[in-house]
Amino acid sequence: MGLITQWWPVVVLIIDITIRVAAIIIVPRNRRPTAAMAWLLAIYFIPLIGVLLFLLIGTPRLPRKRRRKQDAINEFIRDASSQLDLGSLRPHAPEWFTSLVTMNQTLGSMPLAGDNDVHLISDYQGSLDAMAAAIRGAQKYVHAEFYILQADATTEGFFAALEDACARGIPVRVLLDHWANRRKPFYRETVRRLRAMGARWQLMLPVQPLKGKYQRPDLRNHRKLLVVDGDIAFMGSQNVTDSTYNLRKNIRRGLHWVDLMVRLKGPVVGSVNAVFLSDWYSETDEALQTEAEMFAVTASTGDLDCQIVPSGPGFRFENNLRLFLGLMYSAQRKLIIVSPYFVPDEALLLAVTTACHRGLQVELFVSEEGDQAMVYHAQRSYYEALLKAGVKIWLYRTPYILHSKSMTIDDEVAIIGSSNMDMRSFGLNLEISLLVRGEEFVGEMRQVEQDYRDLSRELTLEEWRQQPLRSTVLDNIARLTSALQ
Repeated sequence: MGLITQWWPVVVLIIDITIRVAAIIIVPRNRRPTAAMAWLLAIYFIPLIGVLLFLLIGTPRLPRKRRRKQDAINEFIRDASSQLDLGSLRPHAPEWFTSLVTMNQTLGSMPLAGDNDVHLISDYQGSLDAMAAAIRGAQKYVHAEFYILQADATTEGFFAALEDACARGIPVRVLLDHWANRRKPFYRETVRRLRAMGARWQLMLPVQPLKGKYQRPDLRNHRKLLVVDGDIAFMGSQNVTDSTYNLRKNIRRGLHWVDLMVRLKGPVVGSVNAVFLSDWYSETDEALQTEAEMFAVTASTGDLDCQIVPSGPGFRFENNLRLFLGLMYSAQRKLIIVSPYFVPDEALLLAVTTACHRGLQVELFVSEEGDQAMVYHAQRSYYEALLKAGVKIWLYRTPYILHSKSMTIDDEVAIIGSSNMDMRSFGLNLEISLLVRGEEFVGEMRQVEQDYRDLSRELTLEEWRQQPLRSTVLDNIARLTSALQ
């Protein structure tokens, strides 16, 4: 007993040194330096907790089987799209735009399509009503994929339309994120309703180890999209739920979410559907690609060039981050960003501040109030650097959470989708973004941006410098934890 007591400190010391040396070898591999440093600090200062956290969430990738599925899907999409007539593209595209499109197709497989009709829907209930109307007109199928899906009073029309489609014998397929919904209000009621109507539904990225389904538990499928008959599609930032998300804390604080969706017609609808089909196959092993009519390209009266850019841990690279960076460096006059969670990595922060130094008009819209404390404080930690560089920061006034996600470049190019500009969206979430070229669409975006501007107040550097010390400390701590990927 005495010998054991004498030797156990030596054993503990050897284990501690072994963990620290192993961490230096293992942690930095294929990881951003900031993320690697954050993990190493966690492991060095809180070894037991740090190691356990790293083992649990230290791999920002889907399981190998899932990544192989995505590779197979990408190859199929490349082959299928090469045989399609994707409309006539607008003339005189800048060289930088053409090269950016090539990058997007190389990374995400989706082609650029012409002759599309794209319109914004900025009204929250109006978006739900428009999607319900499209579903009621379905003749072939309905594909719905939403990060959060709740059958509540606000979404009654949407679910009633799904029930009507099922009753008419229309195939209805529904995907919803497991972790985002499992403990939310109305989850059980939503599942029961999907079953009762006869829809085919599946949880995305389920964390169900007893059923053999497990991956890093904080990976999320954050996409929001709807496809009806391959003829019409919707996508953007809005979930199918009440604008309070039915959460008591939001209702108590009077918070409501503000979102932005797009209604699509034309060849690009096939790309949106391909994203749904890839996620359906990944979750169910059911390959719907043999149903050729689901890839049929439909015409529209529009003439906008559009490209869908999927991203997430199933891909080899951070497709959305590279797209954002490419656009920021290509902008010549104006760069306007709307992002509820703006927590940039070094490359993105450099791109934004460099745009200011190049003389561009740069504006950032964020919420005055945050719904997620850690992300909110991490975001605030970047305000001083942005303001000093010349970024004009607009705070969308409480009690609203500006949840839209968009970026406009000069007067011809825009992005809208589900992707925030934070490290979670770049590395951990499955996202979908829409790249649009066309002055008409950017004009619609400019009107929405002006509406946001009218409902916001400008944050000045003088005001920011009056922040109390406790806020600065919280901001900086949150900034450090945001790098743990």
